[in-house]
Amino acid sequence: MSARAIRRFVVLMVILIVVTMIGSDLYKDYFQRPSGDFEVQMGDNRLSEGKYKEAIEQFDAALRASPDHRGALMGRSIAFIQTERFPEAIAELTYLINFLKGSLESDDRTGNATLAGAYANRGIVHDLTGRYQKALDDYIQALKTDAEAVDEPGVIHKILYADPNPSSVRKRAQYIYEQLQKPAGERLMRVPEIDAKQRMRKP
Repeated sequence: MSARAIRRFVVLMVILIVVTMIGSDLYKDYFQRPSGDFEVQMGDNRLSEGKYKEAIEQFDAALRASPDHRGALMGRSIAFIQTERFPEAIAELTYLINFLKGSLESDDRTGNATLAGAYANRGIVHDLTGRYQKALDDYIQALKTDAEAVDEPGVIHKILYADPNPSSVRKRAQYIYEQLQKPAGERLMRVPEIDAKQRMRKP
């Protein structure tokens, strides 16, 4: 074989290997993932872009593929919160909480983090709609379930968002508790510039 033919053969083999590797990764990513995971990932992407209608469509597709997919239920509830569909968010989060409480294994760390996140997010909805005792109850349950999953964000968040003192479930729970101890006329339940920093959780 000529040097030119050998070069062409080597180039073709390299291309074939690269295409095979990419194809294998795509196959594993799409066909060998648990049902609904791909759609949840797409839904999460739409959430991060603020495209809530499209996010809900992806989470709906995930739930058709895998009923009770906890990532899809959590994602859809967050989209409901972002679009102020609060009754639907409460219903979704309550369903997710009950489902997880009935199905979680004690060593399922991701599942426990999701349960804590569901309590925290339902607490946020109660908080936004003025049901402060219910919000406090849910925040406390979130902290009891997995405090690490819902507590103050880490240093990366502080750097990215230039916020040295971010909101957390613990801080908000403590604030509500302190306010609820005061006479009704002396309570200050809402501080818009602080309340706007509340983050929803999606483990």
